[in-house]
Amino acid sequence: DIVRGKDLHLRHEPGIQHLEKRLESMFEKIQKNNNNKLSNLSTKEVREYWWALNRVQVWKAITCKAKEGDIYSKTANGNTTLWNDNCGHHVNQDVPTNLDYVPQFLRW
Repeated sequence: DIVRGKDLHLRHEPGIQHLEKRLESMFEKIQKNNNNKLSNLSTKEVREYWWALNRVQVWKAITCKAKEGDIYSKTANGNTTLWNDNCGHHVNQDVPTNLDYVPQFLRW
């Protein structure tokens, strides 16, 4: 959420502004270093582009300390899908995206 510029639920205005400036600076550098691919994109689009390319690595980083028996599950259309194998580390599993566009405060 933070990387994508969504749901910065800090409610501490100076903190939000500082974080947003740092993120904008990082994504401007990414855009500059990839000018041939990203020159026509807005900062928001660069953020989405970066997220699409790096979501798997972020998921692995989030779940790297998951224990062997830990399980992540999602329910869609009445069907429950379980991820285990250390939550995100199974080679053949896709990163769960069912919550990408749900505001953070509604997920927990």
